[in-house]
Amino acid sequence: MAFQRKDRKKGDDYENEGGLEDSVIQIYRCSKVVKGGRRFSFAALVVVGDRNGKVGVGYGKANEVPNAVEKGKSDAIKNMIEVPLRGSTIPHLVLGRSGASSVRLVPASDGTGVIAGKKIRPLFELAGVHNLLSKAYGSTSPKNLLKAGMDALKQLRSAKTISELRGVEV
Repeated sequence: MAFQRKDRKKGDDYENEGGLEDSVIQIYRCSKVVKGGRRFSFAALVVVGDRNGKVGVGYGKANEVPNAVEKGKSDAIKNMIEVPLRGSTIPHLVLGRSGASSVRLVPASDGTGVIAGKKIRPLFELAGVHNLLSKAYGSTSPKNLLKAGMDALKQLRSAKTISELRGVEV
């Protein structure tokens, strides 16, 4: 993939060829001490979405930041899910869990906006949700928050899907 990145910072959004946008949530730096000094490695937590019902979260590690971001982005594309939407919000209340983090998502009326924390907001925005209330419980670790948010989005079902499962017309 030929992307030109000169000065990418955390939280930057870039649009690439597939109609997908990505947002770097966090860059982690790890160091190990060797004979010549410290050797750093980097990890990137990335969210990818098309703002129209598809979103994914990825995690990539490398010795340089741009490589870690690329790996995270390709991992996010592999882990994309389809999110059922009802207008500009979600169909129903849902609770997602991962590790010590829990995220509660509540549908909101038009004009509310995305009420969410700094680290989890891009997940909902890139999924195409415009009105949503959310509350994070427990650990606020970005990795677990995003996993809990993805768990919540996976649990969403549209009225059409439920009617097909039950064999009843809505």
